[in-house]
Amino acid sequence: MSPVPRGSGSGPGGLARRAFLHRCGLGLAAAGGMGLVPGRHALGQDKEVLPKHVTPEALRAVVKGLDYLAASQADDGSWIAGGGQAYPVAMSGLAGTAFLAHGISPTRGKYAKNVQGVVEFLVRCSTTTGLLTGPGQDNGQPMHGHGFALMFLASVYGMVTKATLRRQVGDAVRKAVTLTSQGQSSAGGWTYIPGSGDEGSVTVTQVQALRAAQNAGFLVPRAVIDSASGYLEKCRTAEGGIMYSLGSGGGAKLPISAAAVATLYNAGQFESPIATDCLKYVWGQFKANPDQWSKGGGHDYYAHLYASQGFYMAGDAYWDAYFPKTRDQLIAMQGGDGSWNGDGIGQVYGTSIAAIILQLPYKYLPVFQR
Repeated sequence: MSPVPRGSGSGPGGLARRAFLHRCGLGLAAAGGMGLVPGRHALGQDKEVLPKHVTPEALRAVVKGLDYLAASQADDGSWIAGGGQAYPVAMSGLAGTAFLAHGISPTRGKYAKNVQGVVEFLVRCSTTTGLLTGPGQDNGQPMHGHGFALMFLASVYGMVTKATLRRQVGDAVRKAVTLTSQGQSSAGGWTYIPGSGDEGSVTVTQVQALRAAQNAGFLVPRAVIDSASGYLEKCRTAEGGIMYSLGSGGGAKLPISAAAVATLYNAGQFESPIATDCLKYVWGQFKANPDQWSKGGGHDYYAHLYASQGFYMAGDAYWDAYFPKTRDQLIAMQGGDGSWNGDGIGQVYGTSIAAIILQLPYKYLPVFQR
């Protein structure tokens, strides 16, 4: 399903990457789902084959991060530490997505068992209403977790080879899409509990999840996407950004505005005036603090998660200016155990987001691509 990045597969580019990974001392650990063989110098080819701006240090940081996630996963396939205590469904969806971004499937790659565990856990979280949630309802705010879980399940659906599990994933995705569609507010957004109102951060997760489902071949009502885009339009401020919610008033919030850029692109609105204005606002905020991880407004990992996607989809001019500094900042902030502690939520949250950002250039997940 996912586009194959340069340097993967069995062709000359893949052989060169094997030699490069061996010289980095990564071997199979960094190869992820590629099945690369350490120690082979591939017909003497020594050319480094990695996506633009991805360095050996960045690759090592990703592998350390994924190793941390793999080691901290619970037996039931979820995460109950590092942020998973309160938000097990959300953390499982995010961590699973970080593995998928490494080219891993439930049957292929170093972390295949971890991905399989996430799939089985989230399928068990599918309720009769279609809501993807656990007994604790993700701290009473299930729609965030529902969105991250739906995005993961839709993205992994085409990789599931076991027929019974594939049917279960398909049923869970279809029911979840229906729940999301029916839980949309009259204004076009969503909030923490389905059908109870609207605000920007939950709206973002639902649109991105619906885009992933559509990419996987599931039917998503166009009217739902259009209404969500209209909601963001209503929340636009004079600065060009997005306020927290339609009823909150006030100025633009950088994290929500960054998320809105990615959401609008997911909705196909690459050239719309609101997408253009919102990108300009977010880019201006990031340019004002180029050497600092925090761009202001709090929720820094969240802001970077979506800003990185927006800048990547907006083109090289943005990506070339954004990613190298962010890459180096993330490498410097990584803990000795391979984790990142994100926004005070926990290590699973921060590590998953950092790994997703650092792996965007590999283009394994269609939902993150233009």
